[in-house]
Amino acid sequence: MSEYIAGSEEEFVRQMNERAKGLGMKNTQFVNCNGLDTDGHVTTARDIALMSRELITKYPQIHDYCMIWMENITHTTRKGSSEFGLANTNKLVRQYEYTTGLKTGSTGLAKFCVSATAKKGDVELIAVIMAAEDSKTRFKDATALLNHGFGKCQIYRDEDLKPLGEVAVAGGAEDTVPCEYGGTFTWLDTEGADLSAITKEYKMEESVQAPVKKGDRAGCVSYILNGKEIGSIDILVSGNVEKAGFLDYLIKMMGQFRA
Repeated sequence: MSEYIAGSEEEFVRQMNERAKGLGMKNTQFVNCNGLDTDGHVTTARDIALMSRELITKYPQIHDYCMIWMENITHTTRKGSSEFGLANTNKLVRQYEYTTGLKTGSTGLAKFCVSATAKKGDVELIAVIMAAEDSKTRFKDATALLNHGFGKCQIYRDEDLKPLGEVAVAGGAEDTVPCEYGGTFTWLDTEGADLSAITKEYKMEESVQAPVKKGDRAGCVSYILNGKEIGSIDILVSGNVEKAGFLDYLIKMMGQFRA
């Protein structure tokens, strides 16, 4: 696969290291593309978690494959075809109800490892176990980490935003422009906070200066807990407004005279 994609294993490994650096995997160095033990081929639990997060975020369909427990595989060669059964090495698929994936691995030096993903309600977690003495231990430790995380984490998601109106445009061909939210606010709490105590404050600009482009900032919504801001989302203009020209001012003046 590496030769097909990059022309050679060496070039593929170079691309692997480049991608790892881009993901912030500061303590990872790939030497080969198969993960087998060799000098200088190293990583950490944190880096594996970063890589796992990127995978499940960008390609969520990976869960569909990871959750298959058993499958019959047809192996075809010049000598003919043969069928054999293949079982998932991630026993959490059947042992832990919140499991969504992801990957096991083991070598002589690395011992038994797993990057375990799980989801309970709105909380999705990744537990990485490395260098476990045996297969059962890695799954036991992963389960303990995930249970701890689910016990500590809760998600606040604001799904009750009020409708937005328009903001005035100074010097524009149009007097106002509609607004929209830049996203949905979510916040992860690990301290057992009372999420019902979160309040929000809408902060709108009195006007925006023309020319205005869709996506320009017109304000924000701030979220407050115990007197401290825990985050915010932007309020954006949802259309374009050109700077007013002579004809635009003339039309506006005529409209005032009619009034």
